[in-house]
Amino acid sequence: RHRCCHKPTKIYDDGVKPSHKTEYVENYPGYGTICPPESCKPKPELQEDRARMDGTTTFKSDYLPYEIVTRPFRVQAEYRPKSGKIDLGTIYQRDYNPHKVGPVMLARPRERKHTSDAKVDTVPTYRDHYRLWKSQRTESCKVERDYEPPSERFGNPSTFQDDYLPKQPNPPPSCKPCDSKLPEGPFDGNTIHRTAYVVHEMGPLFVRPREEYKPSDQPFEDLTTHQRDFKGMPGEQAKSCKPESRKHGSDDPFKGTTEFQDRYQPYLVTMPEFHKPREYVPPTDKMDLKSSNSLDYIKHKVAPRAPIKPAPGRKSTGPFQGKTTTKEDYQPWRVCPQGPIKKEEEIQKPTGKFASLTTFRSHYIPHQANPPQSFKPVQAVPTGVPFKDETLYRTEYTPKKPEVCPGLNPDAVGYVYVSTDSQGHRFYRQLSPERSGSDCSPVPEEVPAVS
Repeated sequence: RHRCCHKPTKIYDDGVKPSHKTEYVENYPGYGTICPPESCKPKPELQEDRARMDGTTTFKSDYLPYEIVTRPFRVQAEYRPKSGKIDLGTIYQRDYNPHKVGPVMLARPRERKHTSDAKVDTVPTYRDHYRLWKSQRTESCKVERDYEPPSERFGNPSTFQDDYLPKQPNPPPSCKPCDSKLPEGPFDGNTIHRTAYVVHEMGPLFVRPREEYKPSDQPFEDLTTHQRDFKGMPGEQAKSCKPESRKHGSDDPFKGTTEFQDRYQPYLVTMPEFHKPREYVPPTDKMDLKSSNSLDYIKHKVAPRAPIKPAPGRKSTGPFQGKTTTKEDYQPWRVCPQGPIKKEEEIQKPTGKFASLTTFRSHYIPHQANPPQSFKPVQAVPTGVPFKDETLYRTEYTPKKPEVCPGLNPDAVGYVYVSTDSQGHRFYRQLSPERSGSDCSPVPEEVPAVS
């Protein structure tokens, strides 16, 4: 009955690849020349267009129209109000026991702040070691150029100006109907509601009298459960573990020498010598521009290299034979365009003038409406017998001992570890006591647990 709420994780997998072959495929022997049965699944082939599609379906050919019978109209009974008064008393008003409630006192202790009003007279390290540097502001490398608008007018026309042709707009035809003549004579304003309406006499509305507020004479009990059960234990204030800041030494200025002043000896430092470059003196003799290659090189007479381009072939003077295998074997097929599949409409469009008379206006018969019947139940008079709130669940319920997961503490519960699967679930075996007077021993059941 264990339900693991964790996702499966393969942290204990053996690394063996899964095999999708079945035992039947591996151990099935072949029988001579008998071939295995072919698959009954149809091959995915495109079906040719054999003929033009007919617009008739099986539903159209086999459908038999039936005569539609009008549904009989159910006459509703006349509403008759019932006599008697409404009992407005509720179970809450009858069974409610008022309690005395008082104001709630805050149980939170007051906040204590340990602060001092003394001022800090020390100098921070940043202000003591920081020195200002005199720096110069860098000049901007941007070249300032004033904007000069063009003096000539832009004369290149746009594509819209070249291709646009002004057209005279044609107003759409008006769909407004023709002016109809108003009927002569006075307007008949009688409606079905005015002719069929029955005026009923209405009695005065029931107004519930307002009850006067009566304050309670007893004091308000503002003691809560926390204030009643909580007892503050008086205790001392916690001591700080921070050591006291004590100043070691005196306040007199230092009047001695340090180890750095004793061992440090100043050295004489001289300025580095500046190396002056020698002046350039151009040579007076003439420069010899002859090299060993120009002196020792021997010229040879070499013929020009012959071109590797093939010799021009003979041009044929006969007509060009442009026949190919595609031209000889390919024959153009005459393909007729497929006609529209949409079926022609059987009902012709009306050509006369619209009569503005609908089926509802022509076939409608006004009927006198009756009020619906009320399905409100009869008012039940409450009895003085107390309500029995006992149920079968309360009388027959037996509490069960909650089961403990063996993965939390297997030794204390009575389980022994067996193995772990590839998803990380540990399996434990329950130790059952031996039965006296029988040779059979029960087999313990393996229970999974979360690792």
